[in-house]
Amino acid sequence: MFTGIVETTGTVRSVTETEDGRRLRVSHDFDDLHHGQSINVSGVCLTVERFDDDAFEVFLASETVARTYLGSVVDGDVVNLERALAADGRFDGHLVQGHVDTTATVEAVERVGEDWRYTFALPSEIERYVVAKGSVALDGISLTVAACDAETFDVAIIPTTYDLTSLSEKSPGDPVHVEVDVVAKYVESMLDGYLERIDRPSDPTE
Repeated sequence: MFTGIVETTGTVRSVTETEDGRRLRVSHDFDDLHHGQSINVSGVCLTVERFDDDAFEVFLASETVARTYLGSVVDGDVVNLERALAADGRFDGHLVQGHVDTTATVEAVERVGEDWRYTFALPSEIERYVVAKGSVALDGISLTVAACDAETFDVAIIPTTYDLTSLSEKSPGDPVHVEVDVVAKYVESMLDGYLERIDRPSDPTE
């Protein structure tokens, strides 16, 4: 589990293609990585396979390559990094699983005073989960939806987020990973079950 509070960014050092997927080597400045550790790489929960003082390796299975844009990153690309939340850690963002629901495209980037406003295309499959003032994770960053309609949604980016994450590298046409608030999914599942029960014809023999 993650919080969506990006700790740092890393740079893709190398990419190795295999028959089963893709292996990335990413730079880092963490001091406590270990084998098997979960790490959020631009919104995707991955497992550290190898590491040294300044880089770690993760493997992208074919499913991950198909569902995310990590299948197209190249040497020099910048990615967001967050280690899994410790049981006694401070919880500052929202519940982020690192399970990408879909990708969205940057539609516009506008400077507004000291902040930035990013507009993204809203994929139809997640439209019902994206609401104004609700939470959404974009490339692993916990953000609040500033506005939305049937086709797009906006987020406001403060200077700290802009400076410390890969959003500063994004331009119109670029993809981002989207993970909607898992709480919304649980609520939807519970309501669907409830509505099915109340819509079901009663059995006179019961």
